[in-house]
Amino acid sequence: MQRAQIPTYERIAIDLANRIYDGKFKVGEKIHGRSTLASEYKVSPETVRRAIKILEDVEIVHSTKGSGIVISSRENAFKYISRFSNLASIKDLEKQMNSLIAERESLDEKVFETLRKIMEYSGKLRHTNPLAPIEVEVYPGCIHIGKTISEVKFWQNTGGTVIGMKRKDEMIISPGPYALILEGDVLLVIGDEKAYDRVVHFLEE
Repeated sequence: MQRAQIPTYERIAIDLANRIYDGKFKVGEKIHGRSTLASEYKVSPETVRRAIKILEDVEIVHSTKGSGIVISSRENAFKYISRFSNLASIKDLEKQMNSLIAERESLDEKVFETLRKIMEYSGKLRHTNPLAPIEVEVYPGCIHIGKTISEVKFWQNTGGTVIGMKRKDEMIISPGPYALILEGDVLLVIGDEKAYDRVVHFLEE
C-alpha cells in the first residue's frame, strides 16, 4: 500500500503543506522552529529538518539564518499535496471508519434479531410442530447412561421418539431401540407438545 512506503519525514512535509494550503499557516508567516515541530510530531529534529528541506525544494517555504522558516507559496503547497491525492486523508479515514461502525451495528442488530427468532422457534414454536425435532443432552449422572433406548422404555415414558443422536462429531440417524444412551449424547426427539418437558424430566431423574 502506498501509504506505508512514504517515509515519516515526507508524511510530515505533506501534513505541513496541507496546513499551509488550508490557511492554518499563511504566506509570509513563520512556521514554528524545528525543535517545536519535532515535539509536535514526536520525531527527531533531523526528521523535521528533512521534511522542511522537501518543502524548500518545491518552493513552499524558504529558510534563512535569523528569520527561521517562512511560508512562501500556498499555490506550490497545493501542487505538492495534489501529487498525493490518492492517499486518504485522516478525515476520509474517519468517515470510512464511522461508516464501517454503522454497518457493523446494523449487522449486529440483524444478527441479534435472527438469533431471537431462532430462540423463539426452538423454545416456543417447536412444540406446535410434532415433526420439528427437539434436542436434549444427556448430562453426567443421568441414571439411563449405558442402557438402550428400548431398556429405558423411552417412548412409553416420554411420548417421544428418538430419530437421531449427536455423539461427539458423529450424527447417528434412526439409532433404533438397541442404541446405547451415553454421557454427552444429544438426543433428537419428535413428539407432541408435551414431549419436551417429559424427555427433560425423564433424563434428569
